[in-house]
Amino acid sequence: MSDYILEMNQISKEFTGVKALSNVNFKVERGEIHCLVGENGAGKSTLMKVLSGVYPYGNYEGDIVFNGNVQQFNKISDSVDAGIAIIYQELALFPDLAVYENIFIGNEIQSNGILDWNEAIVKSKQLLEKVKLKVNPETLINTLGVGKQQLIEIAKALSKEVKLLILDEPTAALNENDSENLLELLRDLKDQGITCIMISHKLKEVIAIADKATVLRDGETICTLDASKGEINEAAIIKNMVGREIDDVYPKRAKKELGETILEVSNWSAYDPNLGRHVAKDVNLHVKQGEIVGLAGLMGAGRTELSQSIFGNAKNYKLQGDLFVDGMPANFKHTSDAIKAGIAYVTEDRKGNGLFLLQDIKNNISAGNLKGISSKGIVNENEEIKVAEEYRTSLGIKTPSIQQLVGNLSGGNQQKVSLGKWLFVSPKLLILDEPTRGIDVGAKFEIYNVMNELIDKGMSIIMISSELGEILGMCDRIYVMAESQIKGELSKEEANQENIMQLATQ
Repeated sequence: MSDYILEMNQISKEFTGVKALSNVNFKVERGEIHCLVGENGAGKSTLMKVLSGVYPYGNYEGDIVFNGNVQQFNKISDSVDAGIAIIYQELALFPDLAVYENIFIGNEIQSNGILDWNEAIVKSKQLLEKVKLKVNPETLINTLGVGKQQLIEIAKALSKEVKLLILDEPTAALNENDSENLLELLRDLKDQGITCIMISHKLKEVIAIADKATVLRDGETICTLDASKGEINEAAIIKNMVGREIDDVYPKRAKKELGETILEVSNWSAYDPNLGRHVAKDVNLHVKQGEIVGLAGLMGAGRTELSQSIFGNAKNYKLQGDLFVDGMPANFKHTSDAIKAGIAYVTEDRKGNGLFLLQDIKNNISAGNLKGISSKGIVNENEEIKVAEEYRTSLGIKTPSIQQLVGNLSGGNQQKVSLGKWLFVSPKLLILDEPTRGIDVGAKFEIYNVMNELIDKGMSIIMISSELGEILGMCDRIYVMAESQIKGELSKEEANQENIMQLATQ
């Protein structure tokens, strides 16, 4: 007989008439790693917010049974007290506080009514050992990388005697080494009797770690796959997620003769005075019309910094070297200069830097080119609606209205809005920085198709990606960066994961 630590029965949740969850059933056995998968907007995060008390009892229909008891969580602290902890993709740490302060904040150790920070430091060391993180508990959070911060979040959860640990896209911002370390830690926690639920779009990780995987689609439970029965594989997950077979994750593109060189940088260096070092050094690269050029490398290699230095240098790096657009020397003093020259940049941080989350789709898409819909400084609202509707249709943005706030969209649809915003400036070169980070396989496929369509129309693309499969599947040529330098250039024919990683770790 199954020993369920969690049973969520017939869970339904609505937002202003839109049904986000419809009679969802989700069961997790004690001591297993259970992955929750589905396209963006499938209801995964909503279901976990119901479980964790973000959406309190009475705001949804159905029952939550945890440890054999029906629960009525009215706030997050109720679920925490029951032994449930959730770690979101956007980490909730205080950057200017020390590691030990973050671990015990809100759960402070007291002695006779006085905070005992010495004991907190001692216990923090023990918790850090449990998550295999070698760091001084008195270290400030803002000096640590994302991978280490993720482990500190888990240590924080362990300090509260967690029984069920929920991780929402825990490896989205991690490199491959940090991702593998995190998965290994989850296996260790499982051996210690801690049950884990992991939401992930990275199917290889799901296949590697899941005992079971439940698929949601359009707010409904589709199936639960069991690894012990050989049911968890990429084809089965994709088919259940999107309701159809995707024969090739990376759509093919017909080979065409390339045009002239659109962009060239020669002996290009960017020095960051705040860090006191080069973020790009002696870089030479070029992009021809009608090709996708990949920038591969580990996190911190300098790919984003290089792109930002080319795209108007918003970070005010000290630049050296030569930049050519269409064979002519260029000197961009501002991002607006780069845009005028036909270059656009879709940031990796769509929520922080790419979109206005409290504004609607229409306003976001028009934001990059207000002059294109204005006359004498006045925005033509009818033209703005027309443009937004065109991109909603062409990019397949799933929304009932272009008046929908962007903050309410799924990650995949937010990414499409960000893409539409920059396509509206009619660039000849589009820089895509982690274009599919945190979005599901169906939305990824749609974005890949859009990229191929843009190339067919004569545009050029630089794609930065931490997913080697994506780089290999989509790019015509690949530059590999490490320590702020280009370590090698590979054609599509000679590139594979091994030689990319060899260059990336030089």
